Amino acid sequence: MSEASPRGTYLVISEKLRERIGADESAEVLPSEADLMREYGVGRNTVRRALKVLEAEGILESAPGIGWRIVRDGDRRPLADRMSALIAEDSLLVGDPYPSESQLCSRFGASRTAVRRVLAQMEGNGLLATVHGKGRTVRALPAPATRP
Repeated sequence: MSEASPRGTYLVISEKLRERIGADESAEVLPSEADLMREYGVGRNTVRRALKVLEAEGILESAPGIGWRIVRDGDRRPLADRMSALIAEDSLLVGDPYPSESQLCSRFGASRTAVRRVLAQMEGNGLLATVHGKGRTVRALPAPATRP
């Protein structure tokens, strides 16, 4: 990519990868980060940021030893939305324990890193509270989702 992007190069790359994934229904994994770096002429951090955008949207998942796997089925909402919705889906109330990291990883098929990132975001937004040695509890109920 020779020209600077006003949107951010990683966003442009994530959009191109999204189009590529949509166009090739038979693809199961993306090329390696090194191949994507060469293809787009950018550094590793730019490629990783683009991939993280798609992971947050539920389009990709990191697969250790394989690379980035394309998610073709299941719930494609962002992990943050699915983890917030879990409070209502499981009928949790304020003060109830929130599932552990390992339970969340299994339930959503997400990496521990991705789950931890969303948990930190939920704590920052005031939805969860952490009591060291006891785990996380629901601190507030999420606002209902509104459809446009």
